Amino acid sequence: MSVRPGIFISFEGIDGAGKSSHIEALAQRFKQQGREVTVSREPGGTPLAEKLRAIVLNDDMDPLTEALLVFAARRDHLRQAIEPALAKGQVLLCDRFTDSSFAYQGGGQGLEPELLGQLEQWVQARPHGASLRQPDLTIWFDLPPAQAAARLSQARAPDRFEAKDLAFFERVAHAYGVRAKAAGARFCRVDASAPREAVGREVMEAVRARGWLA
Repeated sequence: MSVRPGIFISFEGIDGAGKSSHIEALAQRFKQQGREVTVSREPGGTPLAEKLRAIVLNDDMDPLTEALLVFAARRDHLRQAIEPALAKGQVLLCDRFTDSSFAYQGGGQGLEPELLGQLEQWVQARPHGASLRQPDLTIWFDLPPAQAAARLSQARAPDRFEAKDLAFFERVAHAYGVRAKAAGARFCRVDASAPREAVGREVMEAVRARGWLA
């Protein structure tokens, strides 16, 4: 019996955009249709990558060190979790992937896109000259940085990124827009400032439009 193709969906957006609850709702929807689902996150998703996540979120470091640690975590995540799940025909829902690196380490921290692109080539290369591993769909929760900051101020104690100033998140948001424009076929923009129910409907419709949900 053949294994149906896996589905890789990433969720992107600045801190405070409200991705988490919608990821869980989509996971439940896929499970209701009989699909096996893995929910993961970046940095993280494996024991090693989670250790690197704790370092990246809490320890001071320069932007290049930060990017190298994030991509090291991504490499382990790909090899140990993402690729095996997709090979089994699972649905892989990931809270952040490489677009976050271009937004945070690139737009936010000022690293050149060419440098990040080289890391992307090294880390996401697939065997036998195939194209880079990228999500089949990226759902981008687009939210004005000032609104995201207001949400974060009412949430938990901030990590090293969440504590950044508004100008940082404005650069991150702009970088997401650049990345989305460059990969328009993969990205679906969701208005994260809308009511939660409306955002949820947009997420489901984006997936349904790909033929993955009834």
